[in-house]
Amino acid sequence: MRHATGTALLARPRPSDAAGRPEGLSGPAGPGLDRAPGLDETSDLAQAAVRRVAQTAARDLPGIDDRRRIGAETAAAVVEAGFARHFVPQHLGGTAGTFSALLDASAAVGETCLSTAWCATLYAAHGRLASYLPEQGRQQLWERSPDMLISASIMPPQGEAVRERDGWRLRGRWDMASGVDHADWLLLGSRTPGADGPEHRIFAVPRADWTALDTWRSLGMRGTGSHAVEVTEAFLPDSLSFTLGSLNRPQPEGAARCHRVPYLMVGALMFAMPMVGAAQGALDAWRAASVRRAGGGTPGLARRAETDRVLAECSVQVDAARMLLERAARRADTADPSPLLAAENRRDAAVAVSWCASVADRLFRTAGSRAHREDSALQRHWRDLTTASSHGALAVEAAAVGYADALLDLPG
Repeated sequence: MRHATGTALLARPRPSDAAGRPEGLSGPAGPGLDRAPGLDETSDLAQAAVRRVAQTAARDLPGIDDRRRIGAETAAAVVEAGFARHFVPQHLGGTAGTFSALLDASAAVGETCLSTAWCATLYAAHGRLASYLPEQGRQQLWERSPDMLISASIMPPQGEAVRERDGWRLRGRWDMASGVDHADWLLLGSRTPGADGPEHRIFAVPRADWTALDTWRSLGMRGTGSHAVEVTEAFLPDSLSFTLGSLNRPQPEGAARCHRVPYLMVGALMFAMPMVGAAQGALDAWRAASVRRAGGGTPGLARRAETDRVLAECSVQVDAARMLLERAARRADTADPSPLLAAENRRDAAVAVSWCASVADRLFRTAGSRAHREDSALQRHWRDLTTASSHGALAVEAAAVGYADALLDLPG
């Protein structure tokens, strides 16, 4: 099931005027913000594949809370759409795709189910991380298919890794590995000794060497199945590890663009991608409920004014969040990387997510008693966005410090 050949993951069209959402930023918004060359926004096949993920996820929603993971059919649709192979090197059968395309697809699925979009986006992101393995390790990981589903628990470093000859002996427990139930491989971070002091090393561990523990109980994001994992003891050769620091070092000139972008420029962005879709989903659910309430009687003038203001202000916040992420994705796809651009991307992703969470809060508070029902789509989006926005990679305070440091370090 998880090794079927998937179609390339390309972008869906930008939201059109007919849908009441903006087409994106225009004009000289910053350096290197032209569209990524070769980005196909008209591929019906790609759009259809991403739509199938959303449709399958919609059918899966009733069972997600009890199961606490996406279903097998949904995972298969994610693979078929091309998420797993999106950042896999082309010589290994992957797409080596763009961040703009991933944003479009992730947000489209997030409108229906943030848990599914989160897992799908992280499967893509973890394929990009695994591309930093030595070539022998990459060949081993993707020898059967570029559609390997890869979960990860790399921050903070956990477990124990002991050096043995030409490899490492790994053991221990790691918390919160999203999508682990369907994963073929797992990336685990551990502290190891290095020539210049302790290093944060990442290991690629095959499915036979780890066990997923039934630990995921959460307010929201229940379908991510972000369980803890345990490795009793596994020997991993050097070809299946790399240091965290290598993610921010320049890759060879011949590498694909997506593998030459430093992690700090795209890490927060990829966590943020599905959330802007969930915020749009929350807005759509609130609007539908408001129409139903209005159909039951004519609201008073004060009530109508309040509803109109909520709709206007929340919709513009969702649109603005999307614009920030689109700009960040275009930077990642085309701009010359720099510490300042990396800090700006992290800042934009964190602020966009804070807006999405704020929108969900406001919509939930003003939705009336219907939103308190267990089957409320708005409640589900609110729970999911509240949970996901607390992720450490999206903290506004830390992003603000990083941005100020990068900006003030520039020569005057």
